Amino acid sequence: MARRCTLTRKGVLTGNNVSHANNKTRRRYLPNLQSRRLFSETLGQSVRLRIAASTLRTIEKRGGLDGYLVQVTAAELDSDLARLRQRIVEQQAKRAA
Repeated sequence: MARRCTLTRKGVLTGNNVSHANNKTRRRYLPNLQSRRLFSETLGQSVRLRIAASTLRTIEKRGGLDGYLVQVTAAELDSDLARLRQRIVEQQAKRAA
């Protein structure tokens, strides 16, 4: 399983551990991934995602999963999430009409 956020595509970074003697060894900075079920109010169902903690804060800021997916372009999402985004947009258009 890839250590990558499903929404923002945030992944592993690399760098150096630097000792007091200035010895450098490679290390990995892993993203803070969490498995979460997020509820789509428009569709009335929950979606299971593996997202970074920073992404979870961004979702809350934008008004939930629906607000986040509507503001993000479909090109930035993988195919499953792009289809979910499309369903949300269609459902919101039906309710508005």
